[in-house]
Amino acid sequence: MSKNRDLRRLNRRDFVRVTTVAAGAVASGSLLSACADDSLLVDPEAGVGDVLAKRRAVTRNPLKIPELMQGTDLTVAPAVVDIGGEEMVEAWAYNGQFPGPTFERRRGESVGVEMVNGLQDETIVHWHGMIVDRENDGHPQDVVESGEHYGYNFVVNQRAALNWYHPHPDMLTGEQVNKGLAGAFIIRDDEEDLLGLPSGKYEVPLIIRDATIRRGRMTYRARKSGFFGKTPLVNGTRNPKLDVDPAVYRFRVLNGANARHFNLSLSNGQNFILIGNDGGLLPMRHDLGQILMSPGERIDILVDFRNLQGTSLMLHDLEDGWDLLEFNVNSESNIDYAFPEITTSTITELSEADVVQTRVFSFDGMSKINGRVYGMERIDEYVPKGQTEKWIFTTGGSAPHPVHVHAAPFKVLSRTGGRGEVFPWETGLKDTVLLEDGETVEVLIRFDEFAGLFLLHCHKLEHEDAGMMMNFEVVDPT
Repeated sequence: MSKNRDLRRLNRRDFVRVTTVAAGAVASGSLLSACADDSLLVDPEAGVGDVLAKRRAVTRNPLKIPELMQGTDLTVAPAVVDIGGEEMVEAWAYNGQFPGPTFERRRGESVGVEMVNGLQDETIVHWHGMIVDRENDGHPQDVVESGEHYGYNFVVNQRAALNWYHPHPDMLTGEQVNKGLAGAFIIRDDEEDLLGLPSGKYEVPLIIRDATIRRGRMTYRARKSGFFGKTPLVNGTRNPKLDVDPAVYRFRVLNGANARHFNLSLSNGQNFILIGNDGGLLPMRHDLGQILMSPGERIDILVDFRNLQGTSLMLHDLEDGWDLLEFNVNSESNIDYAFPEITTSTITELSEADVVQTRVFSFDGMSKINGRVYGMERIDEYVPKGQTEKWIFTTGGSAPHPVHVHAAPFKVLSRTGGRGEVFPWETGLKDTVLLEDGETVEVLIRFDEFAGLFLLHCHKLEHEDAGMMMNFEVVDPT
């Protein structure tokens, strides 16, 4: 264990005490008002004409599309990045890019990456949603110091899906992700190929997050209640726009924020066609007018721009009134597209009848699971490999908690209390599920691939850094 990491462990109590200052502000509403960006929020009392005029007054920047990962070196270092309109901002970046380069692999292909730490702090990379062994998962125990490196080598052996990668050092994850360290990881497979989904320029990744930018730099201040930035960014672009054909597009969407939810809708009232989520394609499509995403969650949607020639519409966030992305439809003729029947046959259905053991995880306050703050060396649960279990997530307050499990996907079985239902974007397979106040969420899970030490935690990164995380070890049955 490094000296720096040991000091941070000893000082977690100080971390929690400092971040508690904001708790009263949440209750009074002052934190929410402080987090609002007056230039981007819509005044609820404004008329339609005022809102449209405000939208027209915003200078829109072409949406940045992250480059594909080339080579085998992934360098983590400070960088100066363009967030649109040649506005240069100091950030932290993978290979100088914000967001980081997009990894793309087919099922069965290998990944070999050498992560080089060019930060002053320790760091490590977690491959969120990827089913990898202990040595490749990016556990906080494996952090590397400034100037050091870490080698990742694994084979992709899971369904086609959008996953992502980001830092995972204990008590530093929130700051490092917030300052720019995140990127997409797209898996493809033969089953997906047969569906004829939109591809090429008609397939667009969207990493949505918030930020606070002051004096030309990404700034971060840890608050126990969560970081809420003043400015939305899509693919690292402020006020983005995308020129589209009158065609059907596929958008692979990630909520890459530290703590903020995004409730997505289209400004013309048109439905999204939901075809996938964290774990890949769903058993059936869903036509939905809005989709709520908590941090770490992904969705796979189709948007039909046919018959909208010469018009503009917005990808809108109903949570905060933000216009996230403007679509400008050109005047060409419609491009034909035959919608596939989205059905899959490779989802391994977990059955409640096969449950061997039930475990309950209570997310307490903003820093504990089952009454305990994270202990780096402590193992809280031992889980037999290949055993179907029911895990129950519950909370008595201080939610929302986006609950994330490493090393295996799960099936959301039920939600009681609170919103009281399982939503279409929570069907199929998941690795992150939203737990709101007063809710109990039951999931089925089985660790088939790897034994070893893994993590369960809240993906509101300030909660994670404050200690809402636990080690569990998957053990080979004896």
